[in-house]
Amino acid sequence: MIRKSWAFVFLCLWSLNAQALDNPKKPNIIFILADDLGYMDLGCYGNPYNETPHLNKLASGGVRFTQAYAASTVCSPSRAAIMTGLHPARLKLTNFLIGNRTEADSPLLPAQWKTYLGSKEITLAQRLKSMGYQTGMIGKWHLGSGDSLAPWNRGFDYARMIGKNGLDYFNYGIFENSLQKVFEDDGKTYMTDKLSDYAVEFIGQQNEAKPFFMYMCYSAPHVFIVPKATKLNKYFMKYEKFKGKYNPYYATMVESMDDGVGRIMESLKKQGLLNNTLVIFASDNGGVGLPELGPIPTQNDSLRKWKGHVYEGGIRIPTIMFWEGKIIPKQVNDNYFMNTDYTATILDLLGQKSPDLTDGVSVWPMINKPNVKDQSRPLFWHYPHFSNQLGRPAGAVRLGDWKLVDNFESSQIELYNLQDDVGERHDVAKDFPVKRDQLHRLLMDWRQKVQANMPIKK
Repeated sequence: MIRKSWAFVFLCLWSLNAQALDNPKKPNIIFILADDLGYMDLGCYGNPYNETPHLNKLASGGVRFTQAYAASTVCSPSRAAIMTGLHPARLKLTNFLIGNRTEADSPLLPAQWKTYLGSKEITLAQRLKSMGYQTGMIGKWHLGSGDSLAPWNRGFDYARMIGKNGLDYFNYGIFENSLQKVFEDDGKTYMTDKLSDYAVEFIGQQNEAKPFFMYMCYSAPHVFIVPKATKLNKYFMKYEKFKGKYNPYYATMVESMDDGVGRIMESLKKQGLLNNTLVIFASDNGGVGLPELGPIPTQNDSLRKWKGHVYEGGIRIPTIMFWEGKIIPKQVNDNYFMNTDYTATILDLLGQKSPDLTDGVSVWPMINKPNVKDQSRPLFWHYPHFSNQLGRPAGAVRLGDWKLVDNFESSQIELYNLQDDVGERHDVAKDFPVKRDQLHRLLMDWRQKVQANMPIKK
């Protein structure tokens, strides 16, 4: 009788262990999004002036991507791509929410577009919540601020949303459920620091019984350029050394965000969560390249143009992934991908199929395989608007090393080989007419497929 009892206990324990193996613990997921951070703004991407030790450490501990792309040249469409895994052109959300610039000398008016993320679109937070995740969103949402469109009604259990699009680093408000104001600054609390406070608070509220997803959206280093005064002096001290090439005020904003990343990682370490947390860091689009509000902030080095343009400076973004024990440290990955791919990647990581995500693919298979190159997939961009950074209506497609730019006003087609000419200085459309026509047809077919909204003739 005793033998039978022990046999039964053993069988139960074996069964529980087998279930644990079949159902491994879901990882926590933290997505940290910078606002208008340029490709060359971090130390780990070659910037010798801005001090970013925590992001440098994150890159050293994981994988740094050299050819990661935003799906749009401006913020709201790019954020929609991250949240849904769908292309902004398909969503018809192709400009930032309050963008309305026109140009008197143009034969075109900007395309009509949605000024919010439609409620029928399923967000990454909603998907993860249905899988048992505790979800939190902190910072700049910028996908619709009405109560029904706000993060607390788009799958987030915990929300601390910035008001006024996050342009004021002092004298700002923070809102939670049903637009209740939970904090109002009186000019004393630097917003970047306050957002980091909320991130640490959210992580501290979690327990091992339930995985969590935190979408941490800094406003930094978006203009207005508002420095943290305590950091300025050291940047002034080395300003002359770099012959005025870099912006000391902007550098303090980047460093303050880096401090926040350091606090988030320290919080994970203290709670013993580093080995079960995927951390993704990226920018929403390219950096600001005009002295619109003071000295030029971003140095894109060899990349052409900046935010608001479909050239590389407007769409190629710094991107880092870290997961202790799962992602091999010190990787540099040269494969290209787009931020429409994050939802598919995360679902793939969790063993979920995503047939409805027609614009994204999982990039998880290429993690830890930096030498495996796949350039068979085209990437598309569609910006039928006039940007505040002087960008004009245009589209683009990349396939392998080739990139085509389609200017909607002039109908001029440009062709570049990014392997030889990452700065897009030498248009070779006339030299390679077959490649030009192939890519142009690919782009036009894609626009028709997604029913892209086009500029309107005057």
